[in-house]
Amino acid sequence: MHGFNPQVHPAQAVSTLRRSRPQSSVWSTVKGWLQGVRGTTAFIQLLFDDSGNLAPIDELSLSLLDSPAFELAVMQMKRDPAIAALIEERYLPPAPDLDQLRQLPPDSLGYVYASNLTQNGFDPIQAEIPITSDISYVESRWQQTHDIWHVITGFDPSDIGEMGLQAFYLAQFQLPLSSLLIANALISATVLKPAALSPLLTAIAQGWDMGQTARPLIAQKWETAWEKPVAVWRQELHIQPDGDA
Repeated sequence: MHGFNPQVHPAQAVSTLRRSRPQSSVWSTVKGWLQGVRGTTAFIQLLFDDSGNLAPIDELSLSLLDSPAFELAVMQMKRDPAIAALIEERYLPPAPDLDQLRQLPPDSLGYVYASNLTQNGFDPIQAEIPITSDISYVESRWQQTHDIWHVITGFDPSDIGEMGLQAFYLAQFQLPLSSLLIANALISATVLKPAALSPLLTAIAQGWDMGQTARPLIAQKWETAWEKPVAVWRQELHIQPDGDA
């Protein structure tokens, strides 16, 4: 699969999703309104917060779990047999031991991943989300593998690099959080940091192009082959980070 090539027009798919739902109760209406308020508040906080606080991103992400956009994204993802199998299996291994991974060869995925986390002062991400649906599984899995995707795509964890990876997500499976984070970054750069706009747009374009040509990263069981060299992973997945040409 090279990005998405939907067989059904997105507008038709969303219409089908809405028709298939039972009539909204008062509670579901209130719940949707509250989620919208939470998401909007988080979006605004993110615009003006340069502290690196991840709470607004977490809040924004949670507000999208029941959104039609996420439902549509997962429906399209499941058209790929490999992704559908992973979702059905609910593959979600425990957090890796970084000390053990650093014993692997220096060119291996495990070593590079563990070294990057240690150098940046990060811990492996383990989303504390109950797995009650395909959407909650996908949310947990992309969060768990987020820093692996940084390694494979070559995007660093800087603000610009993060938006490049978010564009990659969008090209691969239309993660709704990614579109909002990119929109937020574009507004912030335009209004508050205009000098950052050009490199930001370059990273977004690179991420989108890479995501369109790459095989689906969400379908990979990275943890079963930590010892595989990063270069081999990239070759198999049709990924050529900027600068590797």
